Parts: sequence; C-alpha cells; structure tokens
Amino acid sequence: MKTSLLLIIILLFSPVVFSQTNYSPETLEKIKEVENNITGRIILNDEQPSTIIERMAEYNLKGMSIAVINDYKIVWAKGYGWADEEKKIPVTTETLFEPGSISKSLHALGILKLAQEKKIDLNTDINTYLTSWKFPYDSLSKGKIITLAQILSHTAGLSVHGFPGHDIHERIPTVINVLDGKKPAVTPPVRSMFEPGLKFEYSGGGTTISQLLLMDVTKQDYATWMYENVLKPIGMQNSSFAQPPAKDKQPLCASGYNADGSPVSNKFHVYPEQAAAGLWMTPSDLANYVIDMQLAYQGKPSKVLNSEMVKLHLTTYKDGPTSLGSFIEDHNGAKYFEHGAANDGFFGDFYGSLEGGYGVVVFLNKEDQKILPEVINSVAKAYNWKNFSYEPIRKKSISIDSKTFKKYEGIYLYSDSTWEAITEKDGEYYYYLSKTYLKMYFSTPDQFLTEFFSRVKEFSKDDKGNILGFANAVDSKENDKATKINNIDSLNGTSNYINDIGWYLLENKKYDEAIVFLKRGLQLYPNDFYLLGNLAHCYLFKNEYDKAIEIYKSNLKRSISSSYSWKNMIQQDFLFFKTKKFPTLQMDKVFSELKIKELK
Repeated sequence: MKTSLLLIIILLFSPVVFSQTNYSPETLEKIKEVENNITGRIILNDEQPSTIIERMAEYNLKGMSIAVINDYKIVWAKGYGWADEEKKIPVTTETLFEPGSISKSLHALGILKLAQEKKIDLNTDINTYLTSWKFPYDSLSKGKIITLAQILSHTAGLSVHGFPGHDIHERIPTVINVLDGKKPAVTPPVRSMFEPGLKFEYSGGGTTISQLLLMDVTKQDYATWMYENVLKPIGMQNSSFAQPPAKDKQPLCASGYNADGSPVSNKFHVYPEQAAAGLWMTPSDLANYVIDMQLAYQGKPSKVLNSEMVKLHLTTYKDGPTSLGSFIEDHNGAKYFEHGAANDGFFGDFYGSLEGGYGVVVFLNKEDQKILPEVINSVAKAYNWKNFSYEPIRKKSISIDSKTFKKYEGIYLYSDSTWEAITEKDGEYYYYLSKTYLKMYFSTPDQFLTEFFSRVKEFSKDDKGNILGFANAVDSKENDKATKINNIDSLNGTSNYINDIGWYLLENKKYDEAIVFLKRGLQLYPNDFYLLGNLAHCYLFKNEYDKAIEIYKSNLKRSISSSYSWKNMIQQDFLFFKTKKFPTLQMDKVFSELKIKELK
C-alpha cells in the first residue's frame, strides 16, 4: 500500500522528481534537507515529517515555486508540480505567478522613489497630487487629511480590504471605476471608515488610490513606469504589473486553481488594481528585491532608493505592524520584513531578515496556504535563521464520533470584533478563523488542537453538559477564552462583524443558521444594506423565493452611496455565487423579474 501511494505521488509530480539541477553537492544536500523536513507545529502520534511532494499531494496543491536566500545571495530556486495540470506544463523557475498583495511592497518602492525625487511629500494631503479624481472626504474623516504615509502603512482609515479578480473576457473596470464602486467594478467605493491615523486597518482600496496618484504625478502608464523605475533596476526584469499580462508572457503564466482544486476561469483573473494585487513575478525576481533591501539596510547602495527611504520601507510606522510597504516581525530581537499574498487561484509569501542576509520566497497556484509556513519553517531551520524556526511538538490524538462533535459545532466569540467557528466539512472536523479552515485533532473527548497551533484547547460545559466555550488547557488567560453563542439575543457587535458571520454561514450553505444571525443583526441595525441583502440571498437559496424577492423588490431603489446601489449589490453578489457554483435558476429568475442585467 505504501509503495503504491508513493508511486502515485511520483507520477503526479514527476516534473519535480526528474528535474535537472546544476548545484554543488553542499547545496543539493541543503535542498534535500528542506524538502524532507516539512511539518506543522504539531506531529500526531507516530507520524514522521513529510516531504514537500507528500505534503503537496495531501493538500492537493497543483504547483509551487521557491527561491532561497542565504548570505545575501539566491542560493537555489526550484519549481514543483504543475503550472497547468490539464496541459501537464511543469512549474519551472521561469513560471510567473500572480500571488496578489506582495505587489504592495514593490508599489511602495515606487511611491518612495517619487518622494525621494521630491515629486511628492509623504505627509501631504493626497488630493494635492490627485488630478484625474479627488478623494471625497466626509464626516467620517473628522476633518483630517489622508497622506501617502498612512496609505502605505494601512493607517488611513480606508475601506475595501481586497479585490476579487475579473475574468479576462469580462469588461474590466478602470481604476476610477474601482475607487467609486461603479460597474463593472465589483467592490464598494473606497471611502473613509474612520478618521485617518487612528489605527491599523488593511486597505487594498487605499493602495489603489496611491496607484492613481502615481499615474497622475508621472503622467505615465502604471505598469510601464513601475517596470522602468522599480522592477528593472532592482533585478525583476521578468516581472510586470501589466494587467492582463502581455500575450508573449502569458505562456509563462501559471494557471490558478480555487481552494476546491477547480481551475480559475480562463486560467487567471485580471486585476486593474495593479498596485494592490497585479504583479506577475517569479520567486527569483522577488528575491532580488529582498536582497537589494537587505544590503541597503546594511548601508550598501540600493538600486532604487536612498538610505532614508529604505529605512521608511523597513521600519515600523508609528509602532504599528507595518512599515511603509511591508510587515515587520520581531522574533525575540531578530527582525524580518514580510508580506503575504492571495489572489484568485494564487497564494504567496516572502521573508527577509534585516540582519544576516537570509530569506525565502514561496509562491503557489492554488488558494490553499497551509504549506507556506511549513516550507518557510523548513528553510529557516536548514539555514539557521536567528530566533525564527520552531520544533514541532509531538501529540497523541484520538478519534471522536460525529455525535460527540455535533455539540461542539457553532460560532464562538473572543470579543465584539473577533469570532471563530467549529464545523464539519467533507467528513473532517475544522476550526475556522480568518478565512482559513484548520483541521482539528482531539487529544481527549474535550480537548483539541489544530494544524499550525500547538496549544491544546479545552471545551467548558455547564452542569447539564451544554458547551459554553473553550480556552487553552494550560495557563489560560481571560483573552484566550472563546464563548459559544448559545443565545443569539446576547450577540452584539458592529453590523460588519455580524454580517461577516452570516456570510460565512451563507457561503457554507448553512442557510437556516445564517438567517438567525442576520435577523439578529437586523434587530440591532434595521436598515443595514448588507444584512438585508444577505438575508434575501439565504431565502433565495433556501428555496423561499417569495421571501427573497420581497426583500429585493422593497429595497430596489436603495443606494449605499452615490455610486453603489442595491442593484449593484445583487449583480456583484450573484456573479460571485455563480463562480462558486451556487444554483443558477433562482438567480436567473431574480434578474428576469427585477429587470436587472447580469454581469458577465
């Protein structure tokens, strides 16, 4: 049985097994060490560390590409699996990936270069430089200006966390369409959520404002200017912000795959929000950026920025989690700059040390990031990164039956702004947080642990055996405790928070549960645009068409802003539902009855 499984894995990932290398014996030994030591933070029972190939098969990953940095040099790079599974095109070191938000780090270099050349000031009102569009300040900004420093550090208080892509054959919105939430854009307008400078709030919308600002200041096409002034000088000659990529580059582009393994429509999606999500690149190209910043931090000249701007790019802004363009992590005094990324069909991450000259870049062409920390840890361990790698903890696990697990299922609250879920999915038990499903393993009937997190959590019960919540089994603090929602009337929080729970349940087709939460949200926020819309969606897919159409009709003339209406919401949500294979007959009936045009 083991031999058969190994043979299947070898055949599945044959481009890896038979790939040719020209590395020294010492480097080949390091590659082998990295590839054969893949673990999460826990190892169960008598399991042994996995190989990269085994883990890719376990996660049903299609392709992966990696570049490793040591002593300020790329010491090896390698591709694994398929760039296109159907066509059997293997991943090579030349395969281009579109992992998303890492784009923001390179975009930040472009903004910092403009500041370096005195063409902009990082602490001046953005409307000073915007000419093709102006940011519409309102009362939420409380009379305070928004600056580029705030945008690059995600402290501008702006909306729109991230962006879904567009099918290459659809109408693609302009940047101004995106900023105003006007079709064919599929996201709300980028506006103030609260006053700038108040706190960290990640905003791809803010990054998109700064993309338009760069174009207004330079009076050039964004991709062209960024290539000539940032990518090419820094050694990223194979990379491009062009959206869609140039036709001669498209054969090198990896095909993206959804979390369920299905291919992204027409290979990959297009992102007019180039600065936030649109950079196509290889790990080796991005490693050149990492090395340039590392050397510049040590006092060597950067190929793009002076020492003042490098410091802004690699030092936390006002004690937040970010610098101007990257996230800064402190591992017991050893500092690293980093940025993760996700687009439709892609994931990625990079790390670079600020001292010592080591780092790694890893890209995937599937929406499943679980292997990323495992591979990064293996590299960090093999190359002895300071204060970074972890040793997995070995734990015993037991099986529990579905009946026992059923009492644990539900939504759990940590605070009025943080929630998690426990659910069964495809016959497996999962702990859900931050849009990620982590497998649960039980050490006793009341204690569990998950992938990536070594702490054992223990369920608490009342005297009747009802589940009250869970907390860390050892040294639990008040802020470690999660409370199960057993009484919906006790649920409070912002409308966005409650709607987020409702949307999670709707996505998982748990319509009855979603309706309960959405109705509670509407008790607190009776006219909330999104709560009402998602309640109608639940009724629609629950085959209670009359209830759904009544909500759609009664709100048909509503607008959330001057440029985003109830009709826009229906069009954009239904487009999402169709890409996620929700039943289409009900949606088509709504379009017909309301005389709304479907987005293509």
